[in-house]
Amino acid sequence: MLELAGDALEANPDDLIIAKGQIYVKGSPEKQIAIGKLLRGAHHRADGTILMTEFYYDPSNEMLNKEFKGNQSMAYTFGTHGVEVEVDKETGKVKILRYVSSHDVGKALNPMLLEGQIYGGAMMGIGYALTEQLVLRDGEVQNPSLRDYNMLTAGDVVPMKSFIVETEDEHGPFGAKGIGEPGCVPSAPAIANAIYDAVGVRITDLPITPEKVLAALKEKEGKQ
Repeated sequence: MLELAGDALEANPDDLIIAKGQIYVKGSPEKQIAIGKLLRGAHHRADGTILMTEFYYDPSNEMLNKEFKGNQSMAYTFGTHGVEVEVDKETGKVKILRYVSSHDVGKALNPMLLEGQIYGGAMMGIGYALTEQLVLRDGEVQNPSLRDYNMLTAGDVVPMKSFIVETEDEHGPFGAKGIGEPGCVPSAPAIANAIYDAVGVRITDLPITPEKVLAALKEKEGKQ
């Protein structure tokens, strides 16, 4: 990369400094070029080249043994989700009024991307809890199309707030932890608990459809 910059800036590569996304000549900071511009230019030349790098991080974790005991992760993410719902006792429809979450993510390397991941994960979890149902019979999928598999879209986003807790983790890359699955795992139990808190019925079979809510409410009324 310094050799490419040396050609572009007409300077000796040994006299170049890389800082803040720029490459400039030592003692002459006005002679500089952005790294992105340099690499794009190199790629699109007639004799273009591509600069690539890779890195693999293998933590000293402990794989599971035949008794499924071990420690597969060196950095565990902790989180909790809270949901406030409104349940229509006439139709069984569940409406989410507010959704809050908090996660210990280690070091938040990209806070905006991190929040987007959590919001997206929560919406995925809401769909898993309330609408998405893969119908299987003898190992074959019975859903005829995605029109019959109710995935939530941007139009279904609920009022949502995420709180980020940062704790430097010595084992994570640059102190960070993963936030892929933690964003969606707590959704279904949080929603099921909220429904129980609202109308007193405990549903453990997903998705929690209006039909299941109505059936549970009728069963509850019959026992009273």
